[in-house]
Amino acid sequence: MSENSGNSPAPLVVGVVPGQHPEVLQTAAFLAKSLAAPLVFAYVDEASYLVEWDPARSAHRLSLHPDADNARIRETTQELRSTLEAGCANLGIEWSLRTLAGDPARAIGRLSADVNARMIVVGTPERGMGHRISAALNGSVAAWLSHHQERPILVVPAAAQAGRK
Repeated sequence: MSENSGNSPAPLVVGVVPGQHPEVLQTAAFLAKSLAAPLVFAYVDEASYLVEWDPARSAHRLSLHPDADNARIRETTQELRSTLEAGCANLGIEWSLRTLAGDPARAIGRLSADVNARMIVVGTPERGMGHRISAALNGSVAAWLSHHQERPILVVPAAAQAGRK
């Protein structure tokens, strides 16, 4: 069942990660303000896997690293929450942060279906050889979503750095 009821506008689901380029948050906030839509930010813990998906309550997950998991997740979530609060401050935008488990593309897709999202906003992968190898091995979140979603996908590129093309 969707969290949206009655006349409340459908939210925008935004994939976020620590250290993400700021253009994703800036673009999503501007778009949400323009559409008078809430934002549902989604951070996906890839070191966990989904055991059970229950939209009415929460996702039940098991960690691949259970000893350090809870403290690491809490720290990451708090870091993201601080970044999002700063980015959305003074804009009058309703927002929330969800921490999900498993494959990022599939988790964001499930969340988008659950909240009946108007659109999904994700960033491009970071530049550099390490990120290229990771994308080659794990696949692109944006590419998977664009092939398996009925919702529009907005892929926000990082601003080009001076001297780089």
